[in-house]
Amino acid sequence: MIYAKPSEIGLDASRLHRIDDHFRSYVDNGQLAGWLIAVMRHGELAHFSTYGHRDRESDLPVTPDTIWRIYSMTKPITAVAAMMLWEEGKFELKDEVSKFIPSFADQKVWRNGSTAKYFLDPVVQQMEIWHLLTHTSGLTYGFMMAHPVDALYRAAGFDWGIPTELDLAATCDRIASLPLLFQPGTEWNYSMATDVLGRVVEVASGMSLDEFFRTRIFEPLGMTDTAFSVTADKADRLAALYGAKSSSLEAMRLERAGQAALRTPAAWLGGGGLMSTAPDYLRFGEMLRRGGELDGVRLLAPGTVRYMTSNHLPGNADLSEFGRPLSAQTTYDGVGFGLGVSVTIDPVKAKIPGSIGEFGWGGAASTTFSVDPVQDTTVLLMTQLLPSSTHQLRSELKQLVQQAIVD
Repeated sequence: MIYAKPSEIGLDASRLHRIDDHFRSYVDNGQLAGWLIAVMRHGELAHFSTYGHRDRESDLPVTPDTIWRIYSMTKPITAVAAMMLWEEGKFELKDEVSKFIPSFADQKVWRNGSTAKYFLDPVVQQMEIWHLLTHTSGLTYGFMMAHPVDALYRAAGFDWGIPTELDLAATCDRIASLPLLFQPGTEWNYSMATDVLGRVVEVASGMSLDEFFRTRIFEPLGMTDTAFSVTADKADRLAALYGAKSSSLEAMRLERAGQAALRTPAAWLGGGGLMSTAPDYLRFGEMLRRGGELDGVRLLAPGTVRYMTSNHLPGNADLSEFGRPLSAQTTYDGVGFGLGVSVTIDPVKAKIPGSIGEFGWGGAASTTFSVDPVQDTTVLLMTQLLPSSTHQLRSELKQLVQQAIVD
């Protein structure tokens, strides 16, 4: 990464320091253990700051090479993997998912009832790959706890994780056995769709998702610390995982949940399985900002990236119009959804400053990244607090970055 004086790339250094001043308070009052924030513009790093601890109880500070659980920030990587295969002609966006995962050929859609007795309708339109990429598939998450279908997911072993004995193929077959929340293409609902998309990547490529990520994305981009688990030689760099106490929002250590990062999973989950570092994920974000290429390595054509980061919701609707507001990884007003990323379509309606076309996504432990093609910025926040809805970190970060741009 090239470091630059903020003033040379249209940023005000004193205003950038407001970001740190604001976010330090979360650590000082005990609500976050620590964080890392990076702001790049025109491909140059203008602001890179850390504060607090990667492991508060062991008094280990956040360092530039700290390894973080990025949870759903895995999703844009899976989307890139899928679009790489799309560019090779391995599938079309309107191909039915059942072409790659036969168990999805005979699904039913929830009509009404309860988990004890319910009624289903036949699928009007078969689930297609673009439905997986846009979260319009009718799938859901068990942890949503907003609908009886969510409860059926939990009963099937899908809550904050998956049954430990299932690989990705078996996981997808079990998901396919559950009712859809709605007819594919008719609504937006945050879901396990990207996990299913990961299986499509496996079938279409003939490689495990882990191998595809490693050989086709991570190694070419130089993302040396991004993987589905943390090896023993890197374990000392892994951040501890924290949750928020309901009364005070004080960060409390989640020791058992945090240890899962040290174990190789049975299933490579494209929806939320990766660990990464700030330098690694900045390289991924920069590849997207540059239209699919970084340091001479091209993963996608510029037109593909523009297509991915366009709003794919019908009628150019935003998520408040077309979605079920159950995800904390993005705002809903003025925000649409592309292929694997949220996309700002109306910053005024969103009431958060930014540009039309800004895209990104976040993870369950409060991490987030965004790319603004108009202002030519890549922004990253790494921290480790579940759930991501505890604080308004993402909108606050966006607001503070925007006020530091002076030309």
